[in-house]
Amino acid sequence: MESCSFRTATSPSPFPSAPSSSYSSYARSPCPNIRFARTRNGRQMGMRRRASGFDAFPPLPGKVFVEETIGAEYGEGFETFRMDGPLNIDVDYLNEKLQECFLQRIRHAMKPDEAFGLIFSWDNVIADTDSLKLDAWRQLALEEGKDIPTAAHIKKSILHGSADHVLRKVLYWAKEDGQMEKLKARLIELYYESLFKLDTPVEGLREWLDAVQTAGIPCAVASSLDRRCMVEALDRMALSKYFKAIVTDEDDMESIAHRFLSAAVKLDRKPSKCIVFEDDPRGVTAAHNCTMMAVSLIGAHPAYELEQADLAVARYNELSVINLRRLFAHKGISFMDMQKQIIERSPPKRKLTVDTIF
Repeated sequence: MESCSFRTATSPSPFPSAPSSSYSSYARSPCPNIRFARTRNGRQMGMRRRASGFDAFPPLPGKVFVEETIGAEYGEGFETFRMDGPLNIDVDYLNEKLQECFLQRIRHAMKPDEAFGLIFSWDNVIADTDSLKLDAWRQLALEEGKDIPTAAHIKKSILHGSADHVLRKVLYWAKEDGQMEKLKARLIELYYESLFKLDTPVEGLREWLDAVQTAGIPCAVASSLDRRCMVEALDRMALSKYFKAIVTDEDDMESIAHRFLSAAVKLDRKPSKCIVFEDDPRGVTAAHNCTMMAVSLIGAHPAYELEQADLAVARYNELSVINLRRLFAHKGISFMDMQKQIIERSPPKRKLTVDTIF
């Protein structure tokens, strides 16, 4: 009988173990009033508690208000460590090692939808984070006595650009590094204050997740937020039960594509069988770099900027599980593989000679 690739009882997994799908144990701390300072990437991150009742946050957590790299332009992945040394995990490696075993192929033949894996980006796919960012910038402008121009290109820079670029090159609010860091820290603080109150997902998301859960398709959420904030936000929106895995800032992924690859590993699905839900053209490109399909939500970006997506919809209620099957309808086991063409040759004709006549 065929073995299940590297996922066997006798073969150790080359990947770091995925977190449990139960998030309640992570969200509750036995000592809720104690926060520990930690060092991350050479920068001290201290936790404090605010009088508003919310657990405070580091001055510069995660990658909020930072323009991330797309990643995996040439199929490169990330590096993990095993007992015998570092292991480089790229797109081709995952597509090869995460093949279904014999029993999984039988199950997926009977229930083909379970062979897929869905990866949801956090920003504007699960939660309306654009409104949170705009509120944070407006509140910062009010505190600093500044005005934010209403031009469309400035709004686009505020929503999708890095805080450094916006403060220095767009709004011209900061010239010195000290002032820059102070404004960035306050901006992120305002963003997290709004995030801690967020309890409503994107319209139609819960109904779509119900349909996906009924079909037996595993789901993951990928974000640059820290794990605690992500878990608590999912709990407030009552969405934790739908997600088998989450990828957050603690996973130390360097790019958007690496975050998607990490989610594929946690879902135990090869990247070529995963579907990414994104709202950003950069996320669509990252998904394609990972050999994943991409479904884009029109809204934060217009439809003409999302032409590269395999499917674009305005709302979740336009989707059905059959749409996911159609994304892979043109793919087979040997799709786009080089094949030998068999040329049928007729047998040679006998030549009539004197011997054959007489």
